[in-house]
Amino acid sequence: MSDNTAAVLFARYLSPSDLASHGLSPHRIRRLVQSGALIRLRNGRYVGPDCLPALAAAARAGGRLDCVSLLTALGIFVRERHGPLHVQIDADSSRLPAPDAAIRRHWRHTACDRTRLAADIIEALAQACRCQAPRDAIATLDSAWHLGFVDEAGVAAVFARLPRRYRVLRALLDRRAEAGSESLVRLMVRALGCTVELQVDIQSVGRVDLLVDGWLIVECDSRAHHGSWEDRRRDTRRDLAAAALGYTTVRPIAEDVFDRPEVVFEMLRRTLDQRHATTPPSRRSSRLRGRLSS
Repeated sequence: MSDNTAAVLFARYLSPSDLASHGLSPHRIRRLVQSGALIRLRNGRYVGPDCLPALAAAARAGGRLDCVSLLTALGIFVRERHGPLHVQIDADSSRLPAPDAAIRRHWRHTACDRTRLAADIIEALAQACRCQAPRDAIATLDSAWHLGFVDEAGVAAVFARLPRRYRVLRALLDRRAEAGSESLVRLMVRALGCTVELQVDIQSVGRVDLLVDGWLIVECDSRAHHGSWEDRRRDTRRDLAAAALGYTTVRPIAEDVFDRPEVVFEMLRRTLDQRHATTPPSRRSSRLRGRLSS
């Protein structure tokens, strides 16, 4: 676990008695708050100036950073990153600030210590499944699993906190997915009735994101990893090497996968339909057998 992850998941607020145990008098506490060296959240709760703003905002709202907001802070994929702040509120909490349209409250009992500023990761993942569309929830769980925030037992714990109707999603998870866009495109391909392999190594080409029906390479490009001329040159050479082996490569960009999924889905459908319409079944199967045996 990285230092940043630990700083988010295990962040706590300090009470006046905590500060007093460090030799800080009420007068000294007031001076530190005035200077910005200490931040007062609410009701005698304090944090240092390096506290993540989202954690502080959740605490001011009377709870803990939760759901998609917490996952975003941890670098786990979520579909919507700019919506309301999701905050977990203890079921027995009272004297809370007035409701705010920018805050989405999730009331529940929790095993978290009251001083914690972030919700439990299992609870947050389960809540994120409720707050997102099923495909987006799968992509979120793929990401958390791939990044090591949960293992097989952790995934089981997430589904144990969800209604039975969510269990159909479990078989669709794949921890090999390295990006949310890969997970979403994988689900599109499955919906088209195709077989799909993840992170496949192809000789003279390298590792590809998805291999569909043994012949269609799908690379999910994003600005973060494909923004320079060097990236474009490398990708073009890979595509040419793949074409020389009989593969077809398509590169949907992450922006379209997220914002125009119907366009990406139709592109995939037409690409697959054209290949299947022009290649006799016997020839397709022989090509696939030849690649698998080489």
